[in-house]
Amino acid sequence: MAADTTLSAKDFKSDQEVRWCPGCGDYSILAALQLLMPELGVRREDTVFISGIGCAARFPYYMNTYGVHSIHGRAPALATGIALARPDLDVWVVTGDGDGLSIGGNHLIHALRRNVNLKILLFNNEIYGLTKGQYSPTSHQGQVTKSTPFGSLDTPFNPVSLALGAEASFVARTLDSDRQHLTSVLRRAAEHRGSAFVEIYQNCPIFNDGVFDVLKDRTEAQARIFHLVDGQPVVAGEGDEQKVVVRDDQGVMTVVPRAEADRNPAARIVVHDASATNPAAAFALSRLDSHELTSVPMGVFRDVTRPTYDDLLREQIDAARTGPITDADIDALLAGRDNWQVAETTGA
Repeated sequence: MAADTTLSAKDFKSDQEVRWCPGCGDYSILAALQLLMPELGVRREDTVFISGIGCAARFPYYMNTYGVHSIHGRAPALATGIALARPDLDVWVVTGDGDGLSIGGNHLIHALRRNVNLKILLFNNEIYGLTKGQYSPTSHQGQVTKSTPFGSLDTPFNPVSLALGAEASFVARTLDSDRQHLTSVLRRAAEHRGSAFVEIYQNCPIFNDGVFDVLKDRTEAQARIFHLVDGQPVVAGEGDEQKVVVRDDQGVMTVVPRAEADRNPAARIVVHDASATNPAAAFALSRLDSHELTSVPMGVFRDVTRPTYDDLLREQIDAARTGPITDADIDALLAGRDNWQVAETTGA
């Protein structure tokens, strides 16, 4: 898509006062997207943002495009309908870890497996923010919240693993405070035709402040973040401190010092390939992540091309409309074996 030089970030800012808590990561995500939109060459009138319920769900109010503030967890379902009915629109879904993975979990995975032409941004702060600090589907085990005063017992979802398991054709992860990386990932998602899923680590300064701070400290980030670059080994750090991802005999990916991998001729250093048809390697990379954030892959895990649900549906409808349908075909359909006749009865 060619950039529209007639528009600027200001054109994508609505007249509504932006109201999130001071320090909320949503501000930086909003600013990044408003700066990116003019570069995508899509008119505001051809763009729609759809959200469910939660802090992130205020997004449509702040974008000077069309928008729908829908109901809890149902944004992917509404977005699917819009994408099917209006192929001319650029459809974005904004959701959170609570809205998208709890009540909206089924809607999310089915939109992804169908490969509907949607861009789904999941803001993950590992807490319920709008409803005041209950644990969410991504809260870690043992996390003390208002609804888990003795610590959460649940095993948390890994959103990237979940999306890959649902066969999403584009899956990525980025961080709210890294403007350059965030923008590059959003641009790739926007350019992808099909279901594009982006998990964004996002800070909630009120109920889960600092949960991703180690990834925002320059020294810590260099040692912990494994940037995914196509055709390049998956590494973190530099020099003598560099670490590399290797695959063992069972296919499990682990992190070892680069020097150790270089000394071992059998070590199979993982070279990233986001376009691999089989998502197994991308899934294995997603499993490196943990609550301690010691080894965090960042970037595009998967980016493959396959037919979209909406394109296939329109082809099916066109074929039905133009096909040689006769009266006999209709009679056969109406009088097929899957019907019955209710006999008329009279009272005794």
